[in-house]
Amino acid sequence: MPATGVTPSFVLSGPSGTLLADHIDTGFSEIAAAQRALRTGSAPMVLGALPFDLTGPAALQVPGGVRRVDALPDWPEIAAPVVHTRDTLPAGPVHRERVAEAVRRLRAPESALQKVVLARALRLTADAPWDARSVLRRLARADPAATVYLADLSPAGSRYRGSLLVGASPELLVARHGAEVVCQPFAGSAPRSTDPRVDADNAAALARSGKNRHEHALVVEMMRSALDPLCTDLQIAAEPELHGTDALWHLSTPIRGRLRSPDTTALDLALALHPTPAVGGVPTDLAAELITELEGDRGFYAGAVGWCDARGDGRWVVSIRCAVLSADRLGALAHAGGGIVAESDPDDEVDETTTKFRTILTGLGAA
Repeated sequence: MPATGVTPSFVLSGPSGTLLADHIDTGFSEIAAAQRALRTGSAPMVLGALPFDLTGPAALQVPGGVRRVDALPDWPEIAAPVVHTRDTLPAGPVHRERVAEAVRRLRAPESALQKVVLARALRLTADAPWDARSVLRRLARADPAATVYLADLSPAGSRYRGSLLVGASPELLVARHGAEVVCQPFAGSAPRSTDPRVDADNAAALARSGKNRHEHALVVEMMRSALDPLCTDLQIAAEPELHGTDALWHLSTPIRGRLRSPDTTALDLALALHPTPAVGGVPTDLAAELITELEGDRGFYAGAVGWCDARGDGRWVVSIRCAVLSADRLGALAHAGGGIVAESDPDDEVDETTTKFRTILTGLGAA
């Protein structure tokens, strides 16, 4: 298992427990090849990262060994390096215009587009390498309710060789245990405040926000449609719940169901649900086209990170609040996005991405 000074090839750690992998035995850039390995029994477990665009290369692996423990190991925490460059891609005014263009298209009388999630990036360079295990520890300390994760992206090919995806996701895409299926989509957000009264007011405003409730309802309905053919006895809460992270309040709706077929694996479920409208949009294809047009390739941001074993059980979270650490660990590329609907205000959306960067910047020691 991971030695004292060795970074694991995979970590998924949250309130439900921790899974660590020490190294990559076999890598898969093609999702179908990983699925075959699971179904034929040649892989006891597949884990790693799915990209936002499922036609792109994945970073899946058969691990050389895994360990399940209650929490992150007591790794030594190494001080974060000093960040000497910080570039927002694009700058705020450019992102504002992207959002304004999306709103124009959403409001067009002939448009079928109902929602699109637009993101921007933050590129950091440091004077010394980041220690990925220390990044995870800072993320877990900042928000114990989140699922912190790490995935070696090397299986995705030369562009990603040696790089790591690290982050802290509040959002469970799907978990499968036997016939039981659980999802917890998030959509709609408001900033947290250190002032308790302001914080409570922000939460209350989010709970009654027509714009955010509309955005959230679109996500829940699309997930219902995706799960209906695969599950029976779907239980979907009638009203969204408030969920607080270190930086944001979110609207969240628990979903439970039972599989129609035992052959449907956790990886199959993740693929059927991804991308949810929480990171893509409605309809999925039109939103994806606009994201590609306005943003370009997202890579592994807004994809999914998780695992699936040969029994079909597994757990996948949405890869948000994250960054890709370069192979030399001197660079980090973070992303943050927000859901755009016809009622969206472009200035508010710029502010939202700025707030959402706070989580990963805390992990990088650069908040």
